[in-house]
Amino acid sequence: MILLLGGTSDAAPLALRLAEAGYRVLVSKATDTPLAVGDHPLVESRWGPLDDAGLAEVIHRGGIRGLVDATHPYAAAIHRRAIRVAAALGIPCVRFERPRVVTPGQAGVELVRGHAAAAAAAFAYRRAVLLTTGSTHLAPYAERSRRTGIRCVARVLGDRRSLEACRLADIPEGSIVVGRGPFSVQQNRQHIQAHDIGVLVTKDSGVAGGTREKLEAARIEGCRVVVLRRPRIGGPHPFGQTEVLLAALLRLVPPVG
Repeated sequence: MILLLGGTSDAAPLALRLAEAGYRVLVSKATDTPLAVGDHPLVESRWGPLDDAGLAEVIHRGGIRGLVDATHPYAAAIHRRAIRVAAALGIPCVRFERPRVVTPGQAGVELVRGHAAAAAAAFAYRRAVLLTTGSTHLAPYAERSRRTGIRCVARVLGDRRSLEACRLADIPEGSIVVGRGPFSVQQNRQHIQAHDIGVLVTKDSGVAGGTREKLEAARIEGCRVVVLRRPRIGGPHPFGQTEVLLAALLRLVPPVG
């Protein structure tokens, strides 16, 4: 069996492609979001966060022969955990990563590393800032907003955890945009216009993550864009194409039966 660490829209099509190649696949997700694989007999799923011990237990219990990490490009802790645990247990680990959309030197775009640097860069333009990076790292932006008096708008999921994060960061209710992406160019433009945004902060989450639509909306509306660089992970170079990853996996762990 192959363990596929999922959590993004890439997980379902990747799981189905692995199953088509003859692998039994266990998809592990941090949340109970449904996995769109129908009732394929070779694909099953579990959910819940995993630390090192939990991941090792899933591998032992499931008779896992290989690990495919297809979590979010910015999920650095999970990527490193997958590499570490797989190496400790002596099983192959390959990583799927969405190709980048943002290129260095792109007009109107500033690439930075880390949220503290992103907050400093965004508020230096002295215009209202729209955060589209999720609810996990709101604090440095909220602190800069309070220090400068420049408005900070956070676009987050409408779940309890995300809204509580906004409350803890002291982001006013009127500065919270609730929704689940990816958003279209027009939807991004509406959010920019509604809050008189001058700077958009984003991650390079690839085409599937709606990055191109954000960049195009910002260009049309005359916004600056601050992009968080992808984290340095180490380990084997990730694969950006399903078929190339599959070819590597077939060499490392041929299907059984």
